[in-house]
Amino acid sequence: MSKLLDKAIAKARKLPPGDQDAIGAIILDEIADEARWAKKFAQTRPVLEAMVARADAEIDAGEVFPLEFPKRK
Repeated sequence: MSKLLDKAIAKARKLPPGDQDAIGAIILDEIADEARWAKKFAQTRPVLEAMVARADAEIDAGEVFPLEFPKRK
């Protein structure tokens, strides 16, 4: 366990049980949320790889040109 998490838990232990439960619920929700995001990002990887491959093919075929914006005055 990291020193920061250890310190936070030590302080949480001094709180009333209801407050401890609330903090525990927040931590567990955050962990579950991070797991959901990781799963969603993993699912998008094949789509992103296909988009990169298509962009590379368009560049190789000369179908892509640099954007040129008018200069600001």
